[in-house]
Amino acid sequence: MSNVTAENCPAVPAGWHCATSQQFERASGAIGLCAIAVWLISAMAVGGGDEGDVMSRAVSRATASATGAPLHSLVARETAIGGYGGMTDTLNSTVSIVKPGQIDITVKDFAWKGRPFEAPIYYGVRVQRWHSLTGFGSMVDFTHAKAIALATSDATFTGTRDGKPVPPKSKVEGTFRHLEFSHGHNMLTWNGLFRWPALVGRIRPYVGGGAGISLPHTEIGFRDKNARTYEYQFAGFVGQVLGGVEIDLGRASVFFEYKFSYAPYDVPLSEEPRGHLLFTDLWRQFRAWMGGVEPSGGRLTTTLATHHGIGGIMVRVGAAPPVASQR
Repeated sequence: MSNVTAENCPAVPAGWHCATSQQFERASGAIGLCAIAVWLISAMAVGGGDEGDVMSRAVSRATASATGAPLHSLVARETAIGGYGGMTDTLNSTVSIVKPGQIDITVKDFAWKGRPFEAPIYYGVRVQRWHSLTGFGSMVDFTHAKAIALATSDATFTGTRDGKPVPPKSKVEGTFRHLEFSHGHNMLTWNGLFRWPALVGRIRPYVGGGAGISLPHTEIGFRDKNARTYEYQFAGFVGQVLGGVEIDLGRASVFFEYKFSYAPYDVPLSEEPRGHLLFTDLWRQFRAWMGGVEPSGGRLTTTLATHHGIGGIMVRVGAAPPVASQR
């Protein structure tokens, strides 16, 4: 995967520097390791058997004393599942396509749109596990967003294709017939969470972060070629940070959240328009990688940095009795 350079880096505020893709990937990995550490610490905090219960009750009493929260409002262990919808804003990025000897082009000032309310709509599902009364938890989060090239926007092109220089300025639709991840800019992440006790009524703020994998459905093809890539793919790793508020309704809760995801993509352009099933597409991609088969259309690299504004509902499917009843 090529690094982001000062030449193709999106504009950043004055005084900031443009980090490379490798630096962001390392940061995503670090977030994932932190999430693992949070899970291990919180799991040890609740433990099993009487010792874990004693520790949980002691922590809960200390938390209640420090925050003023009622002791009976603190639950030792809790599992919840839920779903959400929302809106996205993917930042402009640089797209590069390289196939040695044939294609080496870079497209700058590249704009994306999300169309969150058009089929397939933006949605997500998640499973949360709050491990202890310290407020720490973990979450598996799947997000189905979209990133579709803004076809009518003007972009800056550099490089060559079939030995000829590409036009320096052109509309995206003048070069590409398809350039989108519209059956999913899909992300599967594992996250560490921290949730505060209720501060106002039943409202509890929380924060988190984690890392995982990108599994987009890629649809890419040049305007002057019939061949296109149309399949699910593993495109690399993704990191995300999030923060929100949860409103407790009893057995269920609603939440409103902002999160930011950063996904460096490295996409093989197989030029095989047959992808419909995630597992068969990934297996085909894995076999090609194991066999050293280079993709017939070369490789596309870009970075999808996305703001998400979401809202949803969680339903508790298992929880320990309130601490007060365990005394």
